[in-house]
Amino acid sequence: MKITHLETFLVQPRSLFLKIHTDKGLVGLGEPVLEGRAQTCAQAVKELEEYLIGKDPMQVVHHWQAMYRHAFYRGGPILTSAISGVEHALWDLAGKAVGLPVHRLLGGPTRNKVRAYTHVGGKTPEEAAQNAKAAVARGFTAMKTGPSGGRSPRMIESMGYVHRVVETFAAMREAVGKEVDIAIDFHGAVSPQTAGLLIKALEPYQPLFIEEPIQCQNVDGMADLARKTHIPIATGERLFTKWQFREVLEKGAATILQPDLSHAGGIFECRLIAGMAEAYYAGIAPHCPLGAISLAACVQLDACIPNFLMQEQVNVGENYLKNPLIIKDGFIELPQTPGLGVELDEEKLASQIKTEDWRSPQLYDPEDGSVMDW
Repeated sequence: MKITHLETFLVQPRSLFLKIHTDKGLVGLGEPVLEGRAQTCAQAVKELEEYLIGKDPMQVVHHWQAMYRHAFYRGGPILTSAISGVEHALWDLAGKAVGLPVHRLLGGPTRNKVRAYTHVGGKTPEEAAQNAKAAVARGFTAMKTGPSGGRSPRMIESMGYVHRVVETFAAMREAVGKEVDIAIDFHGAVSPQTAGLLIKALEPYQPLFIEEPIQCQNVDGMADLARKTHIPIATGERLFTKWQFREVLEKGAATILQPDLSHAGGIFECRLIAGMAEAYYAGIAPHCPLGAISLAACVQLDACIPNFLMQEQVNVGENYLKNPLIIKDGFIELPQTPGLGVELDEEKLASQIKTEDWRSPQLYDPEDGSVMDW
């Protein structure tokens, strides 16, 4: 089997899908996207095509090494995102060629279903509490929210802002009880000064974890926060190689790692990251706010690692998959069909194709017009 050509296309709301075609008629699917830079990733995939054409897709790790190491300027979000999607598709082809799901090729499943979480928020404590109850009614036992302080946080926040964030989280906790897990994501938009205030104030309500309490490149600052709290710190959606994750683990900056399989090198690279994390007694909760191909890749990884915690998801593919991923009672069922276990429905997909890329929100402080994180 040889690779003949690659095909990429933008898909609603913010995905880039890849098809790798072969001379045997098999097609591998991948999702090589970086949010807000999908067209740049498409061009990066195009630049990898010359190397891939004529190659045997079964040599997945060899091709990863060649695509990564033959780039003199290694790493970075664009290159690793492009390689990630190619890697998904190569694994998909490998599984289809031998008639096995990818998790069977990686040592077999360590679990028979994958715990998933949903996103919950609200403009008021009452609304957030109602939304949290609704998530539990849909079968979820875990959810994630953000700090709801009424505005973007300042460098050093007021007692009022901290109180509003805690009030909303406390309302959600009261609404769903003590057995449901609620994580909170600061999205790297909070300063170290304010992050410390918020973490201490939230501790009585026991968040499952606090995600990206500060910008992820401030590993020393995150390690300092981690030492000051018993709440687990999570990070990783904006880290792109195992070398970056190594620093987080070595410095004790987080005990929950969140690699994104569309950014951090793909399935096998994230399997290596999971192995590193296991050696540090850290858990894995893959980041996935993208499309169902990326989610399908995550589920294959989740199935075969022992230190899996739970899986982020926003799209199971109802709008473009022949058989969407199934979430039942808060768990994703393991696909048993070959490869990634998903196939595109070309008729449905036609209505989801788009020409314009998704763009990140552009936030400015309403008081002085300065740029704000989101």
